[in-house]
Amino acid sequence: MDRLIDMLRAADDKELQKLVVENVLSFNESFWIRLAARADNCKSEDDKKDLEELASFLMSLVDSIVHKTYEKIESATDVLKAILRPAAQEEDEIPWPPRDPEALSLMEKELNQREQEGQLDEGFLSEVNAQLRNAKEDGDKPGLEAMLQKVLQLYASRVLSKRSFARKGDEILKAEQFLETIIKAPEEEWNRLLLDGMTVGKGEISPEELYAVVNKRIERTLIRTQGGSYEQRVLVEYLKGIQSRAEEIVQVLQGQG
Repeated sequence: MDRLIDMLRAADDKELQKLVVENVLSFNESFWIRLAARADNCKSEDDKKDLEELASFLMSLVDSIVHKTYEKIESATDVLKAILRPAAQEEDEIPWPPRDPEALSLMEKELNQREQEGQLDEGFLSEVNAQLRNAKEDGDKPGLEAMLQKVLQLYASRVLSKRSFARKGDEILKAEQFLETIIKAPEEEWNRLLLDGMTVGKGEISPEELYAVVNKRIERTLIRTQGGSYEQRVLVEYLKGIQSRAEEIVQVLQGQG
């Protein structure tokens, strides 16, 4: 704590703001008590005044950071509401799938627009996950739960579709291309695509080839995203969902055989 205070005292204005942002969680009650004690024990009035001015500046800066964070959380709520609006009815029970057949495409259009504007950040994903957790705990809002799951699926599909690994020089890697087709498709179409594309159905991609490229894409995602972030969790869960669906289909068809 004393070391942080000394660093703050020695920093110029630009460095000071950076230190506050990086150590914002350290500005707890113990920190302010220690800073006040340091000021009280100063031998010179100039040192005491410097520490008191530092304390006043820090309080203002920390309040500003906390306020901006709160505003960001509020805006994340507004973004989610805007995405859900086409499917959310003015009634207690949210039907799923939506009664309006256009609702899903309107949701996807809104989500894509918000993603282009950079609004689907960690704050947004945190808000979706918090609301999803609440819906699951309530247990009586299956429509809302399904709608929030759909938002996460649309997000994952959008982000994962930005990068293609299906071409290697002049060669088309068919298993990668097949995975990318599934990634871009609505979850409701996965069964048909998997049946048409895998060797256990009508296709030419073996389940093992599909599992291999899914695992490779998961590894790439883990490398390219921040560890422990909501983004990483949502993208990896989406990819694992594709593999789980493929495994279910394989198990059913092999059981029939």
